[in-house]
Amino acid sequence: MQPLRRALGYLRPYWHITLGAYISLILVTASNLVTPRLIQVIIDNGITARNMRVIVTMTLAILGFAAIRGVFSFLQGYWSEMASQGAAFEMRNALYEKLQKLSFSYHDQSQTGQLMTRATNDVELVRQFTGMGLLQLVNSLIMFFGTAIILFVINWRLALAALALMPVTFLVIFRFVTSVQPIFRQVQEKLGNLNTILQENLSGVRVVKAFAREEYESKRFRHANDELRDMNVQGARAFSFNLPLVFTMSGLGSLIVLWYGGEQVIGGTLTLGELVAFNTYLALLLFPIFGLGMVSALISQAAAGAVRLFEILDAHIEVDDRPGAQPLPPVTGRVAFENVSFRYVGATENTLSHVSFVAEPGQMVAVLGATGAGKSSIINLIPRFYDATSGRVTIDGHDVRDVRVESLRSQIGIVLQETNLFTGSIRDNIAFGRPDARLEDVVEAATAAEAHDFISALPQGYDTSVGERGVGLSGGQKQRIAIARALLLDPRILILDDSTSSVDAETEYRIHQALDRLMQGRTSFVIAQRISTVRNADLILVMEKGRLVATGTHAELLDTSEVYADIYYSQFGGTPTDRLWEENGRQKPGGPPPGDGMRMPTAVATLPRRM
Repeated sequence: MQPLRRALGYLRPYWHITLGAYISLILVTASNLVTPRLIQVIIDNGITARNMRVIVTMTLAILGFAAIRGVFSFLQGYWSEMASQGAAFEMRNALYEKLQKLSFSYHDQSQTGQLMTRATNDVELVRQFTGMGLLQLVNSLIMFFGTAIILFVINWRLALAALALMPVTFLVIFRFVTSVQPIFRQVQEKLGNLNTILQENLSGVRVVKAFAREEYESKRFRHANDELRDMNVQGARAFSFNLPLVFTMSGLGSLIVLWYGGEQVIGGTLTLGELVAFNTYLALLLFPIFGLGMVSALISQAAAGAVRLFEILDAHIEVDDRPGAQPLPPVTGRVAFENVSFRYVGATENTLSHVSFVAEPGQMVAVLGATGAGKSSIINLIPRFYDATSGRVTIDGHDVRDVRVESLRSQIGIVLQETNLFTGSIRDNIAFGRPDARLEDVVEAATAAEAHDFISALPQGYDTSVGERGVGLSGGQKQRIAIARALLLDPRILILDDSTSSVDAETEYRIHQALDRLMQGRTSFVIAQRISTVRNADLILVMEKGRLVATGTHAELLDTSEVYADIYYSQFGGTPTDRLWEENGRQKPGGPPPGDGMRMPTAVATLPRRM
């Protein structure tokens, strides 16, 4: 019950509405408990005594209590719904904010479908408990104990006989609650698995169709759907088995009342009105028992949902502001790795091992290496997407772990390898990091990223709506919008993670024209697979199996690094001896030309710096 008690804390901002709902509940319950006593008076003092005045008076009283019950039943339902919706609002906001703050390492190990299920279905289950569920629980308890007290007041011997089966009834309910809670938690897990498959297939529908895997994916979804159905059936089976037992116990109680109470009426120790009232109260006792059975199922579902919610809300944030962290002042862009090692959560080996280098302000730093060499890990540590396992990363001498994350990332422009655009206009996507940017600034950034021409040719220009995940735009167009988004920030540090991987040679050439001067005055990190992209870098880092095996310029590395030379000649042909031809500025017959034919020309435009 601890997660549910904690969930009730979200009702605090709505305590006045919640209080009103419970006051209304008490008045409704009181009117229900009074009505059978009025019926007793009608029978004993009206019908039996042939007193029409008593009959009329008590009938009007019953109508009055019915009106009270109607008004406050409405207020009870309305206010409890308002309070529970408010609690759900607070829970969803807290959940979303926590998901935004959780580190990359958490999301690396989480399934999107599971997270979506917790943010929607689990929140709804907890909401139902905080609203009508808890109200029904309180109502059942008040009704049960209030009815039981009145039964003992009317005739304690008959009450003892009628309630003799109550311990068995509560045992059945307790058994039901303890047995179905694990089932309902598994139902939520299975629903999360189903949503994961659905989300993956909707986002990857083109891949599924391209490889003609529709039938396989349908079978996979059907299997997950079967598991969800089977778990729901298990829960329904437990409910269907236990609920009739509760009604059976109540039915036996009524038989005892009619038999034993009838004897007392015949013997003159109990009036007919008291017997009718007693039997009515016993029928009323059935409703809280039934309510407890229903609420126990809801409690089990809500408890399972609350546990899953608080697993997210209590998740440790790997990358967060340290106590006393200060904003990072405006930087010049000196980036240093000091004996940095890094290992992803759950990995058995380091992704980076003892990496050390210094990038001076304004330098273009290229990171080169085979897939899995650790290139992306290096750029992930600079904006502190992850924290180094050992060693430290500094910017202008500030350890990135000692400054506020927001102030750090606001001075770093990033174009990731996987371009992600959001639903909205092209202008909104470019201005994502600067929502208040003027249209002129957006156009200038797009022009610098070689995106203005194709955007202007669209029917609505910069107001053209971007479909989900940028559907409708080519890979190169999305990449250039992402580059414009980073450039609009005018960052002191620029990170390009293979940012021209989705464009053709001509577009890459045009982008490099802009980037050549845009990178001047900024410390730029460029990850690329082609040496042609990084040949003119001020510093090239050559990575191999997580280790920095060589650093230097293109010319230096051709002479000193066998790994770099192998990459170079594997892309352009020839052998290391061809270096002599290149130094003399002549082309060996059949060999690559001097240089690589992909030099990055000086750009003709740049974005003005913001002060």
